[in-house]
Amino acid sequence: MHVHALDVYSSGESAVHCLDARVKLVLTVGFIMSAALVPEGAWTAYGTLAAVAVLVVWASHLGVGFVQRRATVVLPFALAAVAVVFSTPGPAVLIVPVLGRELNVTSSGLTRFASILFKSWLSVQMAVVLTASTRFPDLLRAMRDVGLPKVMVSVAGFAYRYIFVIGDEVLRMIRARAARSGALEGRGGGSIFWRAQVTGGMAGSLFLRSIERSERVYDAMVARGYDGEVRSLRPPALESRDVLIALPLALLLVVIPVAARISW
Repeated sequence: MHVHALDVYSSGESAVHCLDARVKLVLTVGFIMSAALVPEGAWTAYGTLAAVAVLVVWASHLGVGFVQRRATVVLPFALAAVAVVFSTPGPAVLIVPVLGRELNVTSSGLTRFASILFKSWLSVQMAVVLTASTRFPDLLRAMRDVGLPKVMVSVAGFAYRYIFVIGDEVLRMIRARAARSGALEGRGGGSIFWRAQVTGGMAGSLFLRSIERSERVYDAMVARGYDGEVRSLRPPALESRDVLIALPLALLLVVIPVAARISW
């Protein structure tokens, strides 16, 4: 397993790719905050945010299908909000029998659930565009330049750099298991109990190996002068093009939730 197998970056020469990483990071966070601050049921504001998202996806040249496939990751997490359909006070529009009890589906609950789902979907789309159009080292440097704690940035960087190392370790353990259990593999892999026992042992062994390797890596970094921060070259100054693009978008992201709350 190589690092490019886990890298979500998609190379390109679009306007979004050429935008400064710091600007993209700030605008993405601003978009997510703007979507979070829009009140429930403000569909006009949601439509405006969706139009901004469509414009950004189009300008990135990543493709609508590419972004939407990756944005579907929000769906399993959004299901955790299904309870608001039944728990939000309001007029009942449907009665659902569950385990001998009747649960009322309220119109207010449906509005809240749809709002949560739409906000999450739009926010994840912007996060996908950010990570797919920005190299991860540039994104880490942007996070540090905008003032995020160096510990947080370092943890994110190490998690990204060493996750493929753990993936390599898993593949080696799987090959070792197959080599040592050829007879059982030939009969279909053994019983479910055997598979569970082997999987549990592999998980424990992987945990111990990961701790040992992390200690060796840290000792090697300290020996080379590591003091808690990965240093890089000084980032270039923002170009006028980046500022001209960032200011109107930032102003729009501020106006959308304010206007939605005034008219709500």
